[in-house]
Amino acid sequence: MRKCLLLVSVLMVAACSGVKRTQEALNTGNYPVAIQKAVKNLQQNKTRKGNQPYVLMLEDAFAKNMQREEEQIRFLQKDGNPANLETIYNKYLNLKQIQNQIQPLLPLYVQNEGRDARFDFVNYDNSILQTKDALSEYLYDNALNTLANAKYKQDYRSAYNELDYLQKINPGYGETVQKMDEAYQKGLDFVRVEISNESQQIIPERLEEELLDFNTFGINNFWTKFHANPMPNLKYDYALDLGFREINISPERVNEKQLIREKQIPDGYEFLRDRDGNVVKDSLGNKIEVERFRNVQCNFYQFTQFKAANIVAKVSVTDLKNGQKINDYPLATEFIFEHIYANYKGDKRALENDLVALLDLAAVPFPTNEQMVYDAGEDIKVRLKRIINQHQFD
Repeated sequence: MRKCLLLVSVLMVAACSGVKRTQEALNTGNYPVAIQKAVKNLQQNKTRKGNQPYVLMLEDAFAKNMQREEEQIRFLQKDGNPANLETIYNKYLNLKQIQNQIQPLLPLYVQNEGRDARFDFVNYDNSILQTKDALSEYLYDNALNTLANAKYKQDYRSAYNELDYLQKINPGYGETVQKMDEAYQKGLDFVRVEISNESQQIIPERLEEELLDFNTFGINNFWTKFHANPMPNLKYDYALDLGFREINISPERVNEKQLIREKQIPDGYEFLRDRDGNVVKDSLGNKIEVERFRNVQCNFYQFTQFKAANIVAKVSVTDLKNGQKINDYPLATEFIFEHIYANYKGDKRALENDLVALLDLAAVPFPTNEQMVYDAGEDIKVRLKRIINQHQFD
């Protein structure tokens, strides 16, 4: 019973809270939010008595939103600025969308007043189509004018964005697709990618290929193309150089450490004796046995194979239009090879379990210098990708 009362209380509080938030949205002129909240609650149960406030608020918010939006549309139309067409178009779409949300709920009955809620729907289709045609013409002409008078890549990108929006609202209008392709090609930044090596070590060919394979980097830069193999007839905007300054590889080392372990271990049983050396018996006259222990010792020899590769590099970005270096990004990484194995002399029962596990391991071949550099280069690839994604070439 208590659980039922608690559940009812929670539902009542939630319902009151929902009504309050909807009313606040309505009172502050945030009519779309008030409509959204009212519709959502009425979709669950439009005949529920507790949802009656939403019916009245939906009716009120719908009328006030329509009046305000239509007044703003008339004002923008009267202004006569074609730049307002997109705003007008979206307002018509929103008005129609709201009506489409409410339509499935009708009729909505106002119980206290004995009537259906009133929603004066308007068919906005002709207005939407007329505005879309005017907007399409404006966007198209404006984009073509921008293309014809473009001086900078940003101009081409602006034209592309207008055409892209036009293609979304009115696919196939004029030569939109062809002009989008033209604007895209002229708005692209082309980056020539190079690798330089000032270290005394050879960069593995596999690593160099992977560093230059930008297709595998997953770089999301719509307006930038990276070319590791420059095209002879293409004018590049930027140069990106990954310069290896130092590649240091440590000698192969094997460090030995000796540990001495002692432990008492069970070694059978013996009779319990008193201070005088006599065998102790229990109350039934039976001799008492106790576990016997003895000390064991083990010399444990631990070997650690160690080799490290350290890479110091720098990513430089140069603006080829003026020859100025834009930025330098330092890179440094290290890869460490470490392998531990062991052997022993004595009784290995004196060893802890973690030491015993090392006895199953043996020495392994050290990785080559080339492999060490390649493994260190894996981190270079991650850092290079991060730099390219954060750098704005335009």
